[in-house]
Amino acid sequence: MQFIRDIHAAKKAQGKPVISFEFFPPKTDEGDKNLLEKTIPELMKLRPDFCSVTYGAGGGTRDKTIGIVDRIQRDHGLTAMMHLTCVNATKGELTSVINEARQRGIKNILALRGDPPGGGEFKATPGGFEYSYQLVTYLRELGGFSIGTAGFPEGHIACKEGRQVDWDRLKAKIDCGADFVVTQLFFDNADFYAFRDYLVKKGITVPLVPGILPASSGSQVKRFTALCGAQLPAPFLAGLDKCGSDDVAATAFGIDYASAQCADLFRNGIEGIHYYTLNKAHSTTRILQNLGLA
Repeated sequence: MQFIRDIHAAKKAQGKPVISFEFFPPKTDEGDKNLLEKTIPELMKLRPDFCSVTYGAGGGTRDKTIGIVDRIQRDHGLTAMMHLTCVNATKGELTSVINEARQRGIKNILALRGDPPGGGEFKATPGGFEYSYQLVTYLRELGGFSIGTAGFPEGHIACKEGRQVDWDRLKAKIDCGADFVVTQLFFDNADFYAFRDYLVKKGITVPLVPGILPASSGSQVKRFTALCGAQLPAPFLAGLDKCGSDDVAATAFGIDYASAQCADLFRNGIEGIHYYTLNKAHSTTRILQNLGLA
């Protein structure tokens, strides 16, 4: 398995984009089967460079996350990244998870503060980490991993001082040892360009990878954005509203919107895109076909 920092370096040298997918641990055995035996094999036809697997609120899916990352790497030969959060874990408990990941050949970790189960205000676990930069620093000290972290083009929802303050904190996190940044979903590319340009002017050179979510229903997107604080541009909302409760139409609209969004990002020098698949293959496949990347 490769380090993701090396994947980015190699693709940049070739003048080719890095394409990656995100999955979440299913809650049922049937969901596990669909993900591992249907969705992932279907998306492997697109020849992704790597994928990631989320950690669940409060680290509640820790064992499943490691297990799925391990299965993807062994069964499909695809580099997979494990998400890791500071929620509900002491430093010792995190060390145990990191050691298990290392033993299973996992070389890439997305270091996150994480959100507490059920929402509310984040509170550090006694003996644990309060901020993601502390987890990044610890992983760098341990060595042996390529470390990613999260970025927020519109600013983190918990940062009340403004998005530039949040971006300064991201720079500090990168300075602690993060190799690349994967962003929260967004629907207005202008927000990403402002985010990127600010960090580049601050001297940041690591890959800043936009995270793209293809919409499949209005209620779904509104729920996601309410949780993360992303804004819905008027043209996007108008298109979704025309679809009403027709999820087939909303999915088609989401594919077209995300395809146009990605095409614009590539025209403006983006090195790669991370797709939030929601454990489904259809929308991501159609987007990459539209972009000529399938």
